Amino acid sequence: MSNNPKVIYIAQTDTIGGCENGVARSSDGILDIRFSAPGSTGIGTNPEQLLAAGWSASLASSIATIAMLRGIILPGEVKIHAELSLTFDPEDFAVTARLNVALPGIERTAGDALLKEAIQICPISRVMRLDCDVRLELA
Repeated sequence: MSNNPKVIYIAQTDTIGGCENGVARSSDGILDIRFSAPGSTGIGTNPEQLLAAGWSASLASSIATIAMLRGIILPGEVKIHAELSLTFDPEDFAVTARLNVALPGIERTAGDALLKEAIQICPISRVMRLDCDVRLELA
């Protein structure tokens, strides 16, 4: 990355509380959610679900960007099944991830190449690989 990256977007949220009964709202009011603890029957979502959804969308957009740059037409929508596992040992919490990517109508070798490049430009993928066990699979 260059020394002077151009900021293209800033996400702003305000959160009160935590995973159990917390609330978060974006500065534009579009995101307005309640939190529930992972695995609970509460009425809200949890941070792991939000991360899985956001990461999947970011990676799908990165795949589409690489396809466009390479002149590859994606005949169908990119589909990603994300699984984030929250683990705990006596000293620490951790997240492991499995992303199963489907590229309908794309030959496997081309799909592997697209995914390999996309994972390098996807900002969330780059951050998550720093401290998360990530397994990518092409369906």
